Amino acid sequence: GWRGKHTLLLNRESGSTFFLGEILVDIPLPIDGEQESHCGTCQACIEICPTKAITAPYQLDARRCISYLTIENPGAIPVEFRSAMGNRIYGCDDCQLICPWNKFAQRTELPDFAQRHGLGDASLLELWSWTETDFEKRHEGSAIRRIGYIRWRRNLAVALGNALASGVEQGAIRDALSAALDNADPLVAEHIQWALGQH
Repeated sequence: GWRGKHTLLLNRESGSTFFLGEILVDIPLPIDGEQESHCGTCQACIEICPTKAITAPYQLDARRCISYLTIENPGAIPVEFRSAMGNRIYGCDDCQLICPWNKFAQRTELPDFAQRHGLGDASLLELWSWTETDFEKRHEGSAIRRIGYIRWRRNLAVALGNALASGVEQGAIRDALSAALDNADPLVAEHIQWALGQH
């Protein structure tokens, strides 16, 4: 494959929707030559990025990337990126979804990658109502579980704040956020306060 302008590896058959693996061996193997890029003049991934994390073709500022901010970042999400996060609570695939090479990608039939516990149908308020026990149980065996409950709540607070800003379920969201504020972890509390300021 070749490296796309979004910095992800692409190939003709799967686009960017595949996993990389490696096998360690102690024998010399031939090295494949570098493949030519097939992105051409396309700029779709650069143009769609909500936080402008793709700063130029083949250059990504991970500190701006929603996937980094919601998954890898252990601290506060910078205020300047919160509105752009929209309702994303775990990652962002906009640059992959828009990529023309991914039109050839097939959804896997492996059950390990199937939607779990109705997450795709759950509302933000329903997810916000989960206890830490609910979070642990419903994400058992899922990569989401590794961010932990506090970051899960942090991300949800931002998404709920963005829902408030859009006028969706304002009363219910405001009540749910306010009810959680007093007993919230300091990281979550700061994001709740930001969320309550969105209207």
